[in-house]
Amino acid sequence: MVKKNYQEKIESPKTARAFASNQGISLKFATEMCREIRNKKIEKAEAMIQRILEKKDFLPLRVYRKKTAHRRGESKSGVKSGRYPEKVCNAFLNILNSVKANADFKGLDAENLLIVHAFASQGFRRGSHQPKGKIAGKRWAKKSTHIEVVVREAA
Repeated sequence: MVKKNYQEKIESPKTARAFASNQGISLKFATEMCREIRNKKIEKAEAMIQRILEKKDFLPLRVYRKKTAHRRGESKSGVKSGRYPEKVCNAFLNILNSVKANADFKGLDAENLLIVHAFASQGFRRGSHQPKGKIAGKRWAKKSTHIEVVVREAA
């Protein structure tokens, strides 16, 4: 089953939304990224993600930071521990481009968008099997994540 409904019912002529299902990225990093870009303008969110891709900034990990080293420099969002998740950054750049295109199609000002809702949930787990020995084997489950983003035209 593929997720089809959004987490929040935000319907207005001034909003646009985008959804990406079963992205092969980490749910934990996607949750941290959603928390970080929520209530930001879309240009600031894209610039932050681009800085993380260039490894000039880190994605601050507030919840899922077990055994994560501190980073050099000032703290971000109240923590100094963070990582540089490239796959998550690329997936979020794609969905932000998609939501900008959806907003442009609806006639909204694409330069003046505010991210009001960003949510990540667990997607379908694709399994594979490694045969090992005569009796037992090892099963792997690949990660996937659903991402949803809703933007509103800022006044």
